[in-house]
Amino acid sequence: MKFPPTLLQQLVSLLARDIDGATLERAQQHLLDWLGCAAYGARSEVATKLRNYLIQWGAKGEYWNLGGLDSSWQDALQYHGTLGSIAEMDDVHRTSTLHPGPVIVPAALVVAEMVRATPKALLEAIVVGYEAMIRIGRALGRDHYALYHNTSTCGSFGAAAAAAKLLNLDPEQTVWALANAGSRTGGFWQMRHEAVDTKPLHNAGAAQAGVQAALLAASNLRGPASLLEGTQGFFAATSPQAMPLAVVDNGVDNWLIFQCSFKPWPACRHTHPAIDAVRALGEISHTDIRSLQISTYSDALQFCDRPQPKTPAEARFSLQHCAAITLLHGKPTIAHFESDYLQRSEVVALREIVSVVLDEEHDRAYPGHFGATALVTLNDDTVLNIILRDAWGDPEWPMTQEDIVTKARMLFSAAAVSKECAEDVIEIGLNLVKQKELGNLFAALRALGANCA
Repeated sequence: MKFPPTLLQQLVSLLARDIDGATLERAQQHLLDWLGCAAYGARSEVATKLRNYLIQWGAKGEYWNLGGLDSSWQDALQYHGTLGSIAEMDDVHRTSTLHPGPVIVPAALVVAEMVRATPKALLEAIVVGYEAMIRIGRALGRDHYALYHNTSTCGSFGAAAAAAKLLNLDPEQTVWALANAGSRTGGFWQMRHEAVDTKPLHNAGAAQAGVQAALLAASNLRGPASLLEGTQGFFAATSPQAMPLAVVDNGVDNWLIFQCSFKPWPACRHTHPAIDAVRALGEISHTDIRSLQISTYSDALQFCDRPQPKTPAEARFSLQHCAAITLLHGKPTIAHFESDYLQRSEVVALREIVSVVLDEEHDRAYPGHFGATALVTLNDDTVLNIILRDAWGDPEWPMTQEDIVTKARMLFSAAAVSKECAEDVIEIGLNLVKQKELGNLFAALRALGANCA
């Protein structure tokens, strides 16, 4: 008796379709975006803790490590997988509410170095990894996101798909890789309620699980093809409200990497609609403002209603702080989230006049659209109201390649990377499709690591 193909089997068939030049160029932009985020992340307290861990427990090896010394592939992936989301500037896919770059790009890079892949193969792996991660993520219900960190739970599938592409696994082996990677699902939101370092570790764990599953599949270690839809599988365990067919719907459309958003501001994406709405108010002196009300969707309130953040991490998840610094400066910068800035009197005072409320219309449009309304009342009783349906960087309001390069330069500069090194990485990263081998890229990355160490 012949059984119909499972969802993973159908997904693997979709991943085998042709990838055109425009899609490869888009992958280059996401690679550069991750490199800027990771370089900045390498200057963080979390990175220091990781380096101390690797010094004591890590293994020497030949794989590029942004920490400055080559290491084993496992340690390189542990380090890189943690760095990309430190600044909260990692790319995002809205309807799946996940961040592909911090998981997929480091996974693809380490396997590309492992197998000495071509630049085209590296970029194809990034595209395929994004596709698998997003397709599974968009099938999950809102009940999943309420408890689970989607980037973690879906990232292992994407990392496995990217690694399988670079390892030239056959369809059956690729199914095994995705199935075994996804079978270790985890990543609970409880860490949001304490001042801990857990969140970026979720990304690293997903990347490592995916790559390891693909390497094991290359040795024919099997996995359950019905993992997604099975009675004790991924959807049943983590999202009873899941929409399984979303994994394979619209298989002939553009690659889903084009639906991803780039993040211009160094804060949680749920704060960006509010930031953009406040910016759209125009030049208003903060001394003329009596009150500012931000109306937005429920997840933005759940994740980012923090009237008086005490740490940089909390500030990046504070609608009140983001609105206040936007009123003061016109746009948020990395410096506005540093510890010594958070308790400035003018910032504290402005946060106190910001209120946040649920907007039913924005909530109905979410997660297809991340929107917010800014309602300002001035001291003379003038009322100003701005409604934005989408945030800057979303497909409806995209960042240009020039914007993405500007963001990368800003992050490299904040990471104290020399201008020469930064420009080399940008030039090589945005011209990979023209290259025949990855030697120049990894030479530039090792120079970047020396700058970041």
